[in-house]
Amino acid sequence: MLPDLKNVIELQQVDLKVAELTKQIESLPAQIQSLQSRLDEFIHAQEERKKRLAANQRERKDLDGEIKVIQEKIGKHKDQLYQVKTNEQFRAMTKEIEGEEAKVRAIEDNILEKMLEAEEIQKHIQGAATRLEGEKARVAAEIARLESERKADDEERRSLLARRNQIQDGLSESTRNLYQRIRQARRGMAVTEAREGLCTACNVLLRPQVYNEVRTNEVLLTCENCGRIIYYVEPAPAQTGEASGPGAEATA
Repeated sequence: MLPDLKNVIELQQVDLKVAELTKQIESLPAQIQSLQSRLDEFIHAQEERKKRLAANQRERKDLDGEIKVIQEKIGKHKDQLYQVKTNEQFRAMTKEIEGEEAKVRAIEDNILEKMLEAEEIQKHIQGAATRLEGEKARVAAEIARLESERKADDEERRSLLARRNQIQDGLSESTRNLYQRIRQARRGMAVTEAREGLCTACNVLLRPQVYNEVRTNEVLLTCENCGRIIYYVEPAPAQTGEASGPGAEATA
């Protein structure tokens, strides 16, 4: 194979791998941020539950205070019953006491609802606390794995870039310039295989004379349609096997 063609094929493989590694490396911060954001959302939800529980406790305390005020008022009204002079005053005072007692019952019902709500919130807090520790450990482990991958990818990319420089140094200036020009024009894909008379990048049929020259791999040719450098890979020989029939017999 023509040395420049061999080198440019390897250069293409190296560049594609470098591009793949670069994409992986650049995607890692977003992956880490996504993991951290989900954990932050979990923590925020837990904090909101705790705030709601604290608010529930304050509300119950305020309602208890309201009941005490009303009960004191009821006590005063009951003391005043003994001081009324007429039946009309007695009935009015009794009605007012009944109204205040109804308020107390309504507040007590409200307190009961808030107690049930507090129990439910507390269950969520306790369950989430256990899950939170597991989530923190999982996120930390995943971030550590991603960081390890990033380090390995970065090291591999540096090694490939060093190899890329070596390959480029082995190319003739004209081939190097041709490769770079096609690579920029074709989004990184400058070299492609010719197979069964076709350019596998654009699927356009090559002229027979061009295809025959490509098959020698001794000249640097480009596809007349897409402009990419083309080369030929000899297809693997077909696998053939001899099957013996079920009645075949071995001979001595």
